[in-house]
Amino acid sequence: MVRGKTQMRRIENPASRQVTFSKRRRGLLKKAFELSVLCDAEIGLIIFSASGKLYEFATSSMEDTIERYMAHVKQSTSTSNNAIEHDNKSCRHEVANLLEKIGHLETSQRNMLGENLESHSLEELLELETKLENSLRSIRARKYQLLEQQIVQLQEKESHLKEQHELLREQCKLQVELPFAISKEVPYGTATQQNEVETELCIGCPGRGNRTSAIQI
Repeated sequence: MVRGKTQMRRIENPASRQVTFSKRRRGLLKKAFELSVLCDAEIGLIIFSASGKLYEFATSSMEDTIERYMAHVKQSTSTSNNAIEHDNKSCRHEVANLLEKIGHLETSQRNMLGENLESHSLEELLELETKLENSLRSIRARKYQLLEQQIVQLQEKESHLKEQHELLREQCKLQVELPFAISKEVPYGTATQQNEVETELCIGCPGRGNRTSAIQI
């Protein structure tokens, strides 16, 4: 008979719960013993039942295993704390460097605006003047470059507008000359001749060919 899958939840029946605890506890202790023998591992297993009864298994001494565990945890915590402290020191050092750079940049910006120059020597002022002149040359060069680009764009736009103007002028000229050309091609009196049609009105019996009278229009 195939056993169904056990649901992982608390067993409500106390008797069934106690039976399951006893079976699973013996199996767990057996697996721990086999693991210690097969892999030469130091194992310490502590189990408290629902009633508070203690069950334990240790390959050597439970106290020695617990002391070894606490020493390992302490060492791991100390190593982790040292790593965190080292990271914090690096972050503080980096923040201090960034703040120093920001301070230098702010001082340089104020000096460029002509502020806080009282503490500067003549050599520092000359150096600052040279920097400003170089900056002005760069700014003017960029300004002239942009102006030249705008001039080229305006010239291209002017050329395009001239072409459109010439095209519109040709179209207007054709529209003015076309009626005169049509009037010259049509001869005078043609329409009158086409409208003059000779008609006859015959009165008599159909089919006899007798013409009683004829009226010309």
